[in-house]
This record gives sequence, structure tokens and C-alpha cells, in this order.
Amino acid sequence: MDFSNPTFYLQVLQIIWIDLLLSGDNAVVIALAVRGLPENQRKWGIWLGAGAAVFLRIIFAGIISYLLNVPFLKVVGAVLLFWIAIKLVVGEEEEEGDIAASGNLWKAVWTIVIADAVMSLDNVIAIAAAAKGHYELFIFGLLLSVPLVVFGAT
Repeated sequence: MDFSNPTFYLQVLQIIWIDLLLSGDNAVVIALAVRGLPENQRKWGIWLGAGAAVFLRIIFAGIISYLLNVPFLKVVGAVLLFWIAIKLVVGEEEEEGDIAASGNLWKAVWTIVIADAVMSLDNVIAIAAAAKGHYELFIFGLLLSVPLVVFGAT
């Protein structure tokens, strides 16, 4: 990493932008899942849900770091994305699940964990791609996403 290189700062700005865009969905899920809890349990739900999101991002970061080095995996991913894009253009309708408010703290946290398992993956992949092999930038991106999720959920 060369701090005098403008490319470094461009990568940092890309990671910040990615985190701003992709951490919002995690924050919304947490807020929706805990909205039916009493005030004191709502705060616990937010912190436990955000903790679960962070834990999942760390696990995904390790897996993605390994997978990005597998030959031809990016080509397979590109083909899958192309297939998904075609399905979206054709207009195949899928039912969207609604995130129900929960009156139980552990049920709300479980809802958050399941939703974050799906939504954290896109964030980690995007950060890994923007970091371009620099683990320092990758860790920076993961650390930046934590406060965005927590404060966004509140």
C-alpha cells in the first residue's frame, strides 16, 4: 500500500461508498425485526443482531478471501450473474418475504441472523473486490460497516 498513490485513496472511497450503500439493508432488517419489542429489549436486539451481522461478515470474509483465489470461479460467478439478470429482465416474479416484527427478543435476533446471512455476503464480496487483494483495505471496509449497521438500525 502506497499512501502517496492516488489509486489507494480511490480504493478507500470505493469501499466507503460500498459500505454506505450495502450496509443500509442490514440496518433496515435489524430495525424492522426489533420494532415490536419493548424499548429495553429493542436495544439488546439491535446490539445482538449487529453482533451477529459482524460475526457473519468475519466468517464470510475468510471464505471469500479463499474463494477469490480459485481459478475460473469469477467466470462462473459472472455467468450466474448474467443468468440472474436475464431472469430479472424476462420478469419472472418471486414473492418477497416481509420481515415481521417480533415480540420475543430471541426470535427477533434469529430473524436478523437469517436475513444478515443473505445480505452480508454481497457486502463482503463487494469490499473484497474493491480492496483488490489489499487485506488492510478489506479489514478497513469490514470495520467501517459495523458502525454503519449499528447506527443505521437505531
